[in-house]
Amino acid sequence: MDFYNILLNAHKGFGYLELLLVALFIIALLTTMFGFSGKVNKFLKKTTLFTMIFFHIQFLIGIIMLITNFTKGMDMGSVMKNADLRFQYVEHPFSMLIAAVLMTIINKKVKSNDTISLGIVIMGLIAVGLFAFAFPWTKVFGA
Repeated sequence: MDFYNILLNAHKGFGYLELLLVALFIIALLTTMFGFSGKVNKFLKKTTLFTMIFFHIQFLIGIIMLITNFTKGMDMGSVMKNADLRFQYVEHPFSMLIAAVLMTIINKKVKSNDTISLGIVIMGLIAVGLFAFAFPWTKVFGA
């Protein structure tokens, strides 16, 4: 088994865990917003922290995989002409980067504030939306 396949399997495995963490994050965010009058609780802090950590781990593994593939001589012109390759090598990494940055900002805001604002909730929903857009559903679940 070569290095790329090890990274690919790790990226897939962490993807399942990331789906679970994102679901927990959404539940924690919405229950905090609507159920606890906006007061930040430990559950929201922990789910935000772990979701952010695994976003970063996934992003680092993905960047290493991307660099490994492009050092094998891939042509960017042919990548941009093919919709599947464009999604895999351009749209997926860029969307996940933005989602990871947003999760970092959300984690900082949740840690430093006693209540969450609508802006934090919207930022969280945008991060989850980008994650859902860029998640390779067909590759992971074989649909």
